[in-house]
Amino acid sequence: MTTFDDRENAFEAKFAHDADMQFRAEARRNKLVGLWAAGLLGKSGDAAADYAMSVVSADFEEAGIEDVVRKVAADLAGKASADEVRAKMAELLPVAKQQLMDEL
Repeated sequence: MTTFDDRENAFEAKFAHDADMQFRAEARRNKLVGLWAAGLLGKSGDAAADYAMSVVSADFEEAGIEDVVRKVAADLAGKASADEVRAKMAELLPVAKQQLMDEL
């Protein structure tokens, strides 16, 4: 194998790793947002964990974050606006990334 092939394989592996880590970070962020929203809704324990997983699942409806924002904002109905949900998502993405890095 040539040096060029080695570099190409390395770039492909890095791209796949980065894409996987981004997916994991977004899923973790959605879980954290779900737990935050569950707290606002007065849920705790298994009910909060189940709600958080429903938020994670909501992200598979369409590309981007708007499907999650719509779900959480609708569920919170007056306790937090869509803009507050977006702000919380932006705040929790670095937290999710750090949690993933700590697990490595």
